[in-house]
Amino acid sequence: MRSFINFLRSKIFLIQLGLALLVTIILVFLVLQWLKKSTNHGEFVEVPDFSKMSVMDMRSAVENAGLRYAILDSANYDPNYPRFSIIEQNPAAGNKVKQNRKIYFTVNPSGYKKVTIPKIIQVTQRNAASMLRAVGLDVQRITYVDELGKDMVYYIKHKGKNVSPGDKLPKTSKIELICGNGKIPGRAQVKADSQ
Repeated sequence: MRSFINFLRSKIFLIQLGLALLVTIILVFLVLQWLKKSTNHGEFVEVPDFSKMSVMDMRSAVENAGLRYAILDSANYDPNYPRFSIIEQNPAAGNKVKQNRKIYFTVNPSGYKKVTIPKIIQVTQRNAASMLRAVGLDVQRITYVDELGKDMVYYIKHKGKNVSPGDKLPKTSKIELICGNGKIPGRAQVKADSQ
């Protein structure tokens, strides 16, 4: 054990230890310098604001900024943005990123997706309105006609044309419900009087 302690105090060991530390410091310094150059340390690109930009304009702006992009699935249609324009981006505008970083975009589709008109014929006007709202359609107006079932839906119209349950309309379309007012229709009264 004493010889080992003497070896640790010897001049040869201390010289080898010093050389090992010097080589380690030089290697660490060289690796850090290489990393600075290869990762563009301290060099950033500010992410532009791509919102409401068309996809074609976005492509050229991304290339000019030295970035890459990926388009994610389209979102639900947003009427506040032009069709086929950028709704969201990640990372957000103003962030500092490395050159060649990938920016992810969400694009506004061309319009609302289509929904199916539920079966609301012979359903009360109140329930029909709830069923329509549940699928994303709005009741614009309720018109009453002479039919025996008070507040019962007899017909459905969209933009003045009759539509049927099962037809597809763009989400947020305005629907007109034709409901009964509880009065016997004139044609039924004529038949009853003639008998």
